[in-house]
Parts: sequence; C-alpha cells; structure tokens
Amino acid sequence: MQKELGNQAEKKVVQTLQVGPLTITFRVLPSERMIIQKNPLVQSGGRYKPPHCLARYKSAILVAYRNQEQYLRHLLYYLHPFLQRQQLSYSIYLIQQVGNGTFNRAKLLNVGVREALKDEDWDCLLLHDVDLVPENDYNLYVCDEYYPKHMASAMDKFQYNLPYKSFFGGVSALTPEHYMKMNGFPNTYWGGDGENDDIATRIQLAGMKIVRTPSHLGRYKVMDYKKETEIQESWRRPTSRHNTRKTWKDDGMNSLEFKLLSRKKHPLYTNITVDIGYVPPFS
Repeated sequence: MQKELGNQAEKKVVQTLQVGPLTITFRVLPSERMIIQKNPLVQSGGRYKPPHCLARYKSAILVAYRNQEQYLRHLLYYLHPFLQRQQLSYSIYLIQQVGNGTFNRAKLLNVGVREALKDEDWDCLLLHDVDLVPENDYNLYVCDEYYPKHMASAMDKFQYNLPYKSFFGGVSALTPEHYMKMNGFPNTYWGGDGENDDIATRIQLAGMKIVRTPSHLGRYKVMDYKKETEIQESWRRPTSRHNTRKTWKDDGMNSLEFKLLSRKKHPLYTNITVDIGYVPPFS
C-alpha cells in the first residue's frame, strides 16, 4: 500500500511539472549564456539528475552533428527544460563529424552509443536529429520495454503524418539491448536518408517490431529553412542501395571503426569529435 501511494504521489508530481502542448518558435536565436542561465541544475557535460527525487529512468540523448550551431542552440533551449520536467536522469551527447566529407548520421549514432555506454548503464538511448523539437512534454523520453520506439510520429513538415509506413527517422528510442540485438545502425549510408528503411528492416529481421508514440503526443516542429519544393522532395521514400537482409549482421556495431579525436564536457552537452572515415568509392 505504501509503495502504491508513493507511486501515485510521484505521478502527481510529474503531472504538476509537465505542461502538455508547448509553443515552439525559432524567431529569436537564444544565446549560449541564456541557455546556461535558464538551466542552473544542469551539470558539466549536459548531465542532469532530479534534485528532489530518484529518477526512475536514465536516458542518453544522442545527436549526430556537423556545423549546425543555430539548430543546436534552439534544440538545447527547448530540450533541457523539457527533459527536466519529466524528472529524468539524462545526459546530452553531441557526436561531431570532422572534415568536409559526406555526412553519415547512422555511423555517428553508433559511435555515440558506444561512447555513452562507457559513462553509464543507460536505460534508454534517444537518437535525436538536431533540427527537431518536441511540441508536447507528455511525449516521454523513455523506452518501450519490449520494442524500439519511433518518437517523431507527427512532424509539422509532413503535416503531422508519417511520410510512409516504415518511416523511422527523426527521433527514436531504443534500449541498449534493442540496439545490440539489431547490430546497431548501418555504417555504410553516406548522405541522404536511406538508412531509415535499413533500420526499420533490421528491427524486423531481429525479431522485433516498431512501436510509435501516439501522433497527438509525438508532434515535432522542424527547423527547416529550405524552400517548399525541397520540403516536398523529402516526402519521397529514399531508394536503398543495400540488401539489408544480407548485410545487417556484418554492418553495424560489430564492424564500427572510427578515430576518437576529442571528448570534452561542455556546460550543456558532452562533445565527442570523431573521424569516421570517408565515402568508399562506388558506395
């Protein structure tokens, strides 16, 4: 009975802190100093633990990144308070690709998982695009116990619908066990978004399925300053050049190679700078 009352009290506190639908705007770029001042309890490395209770979940937020300072500031401005209202123990990791080579989001996230798990036995790994901000703080940044969870089920640039049925892009949540069971993400997708279909196929081949945050909660605003024609282009399902059924067991966490250049604790995040190689010829 006492435990039950305690759980009810905890839920009541969470409900009091969370506000539900949020007003998100990108008109004014917040300064780094402002973000730090608004989050006095965030520790070096972007680490936070609730001061008045024991967090029930430990979540690592992993952001693949390269030269997107404006997006990053907007994300940090909204995401830190969002996570604190959910009373999570969390840390934000920025995995930064050096050089001018083609961007490889999936491989960077593999690096982020490996490095983050050196710090903590995380309950949940949140793979988060830098240009997406959640619009409802009842969208809990925790994992589903049984299956990988697609969080960004309703983006504004897709008119709050899925662009296609197997879409797994934007923001997703996997336990370390889920991630390793599917051998992580592919390392061989350079540029484009083709890795999302590969990842969805991996989940199925590993004997799991995708669960999704309900669309009224999984709403995200995209920091997208592209022309309307380019936004419409992104509705199209990318063509995969890979045979995932043949490659998924050999292309992923078990084949990950990179050079760790630096690992620094910033007041708002842990910055992991890596050299992940280059696009192989004819890939």
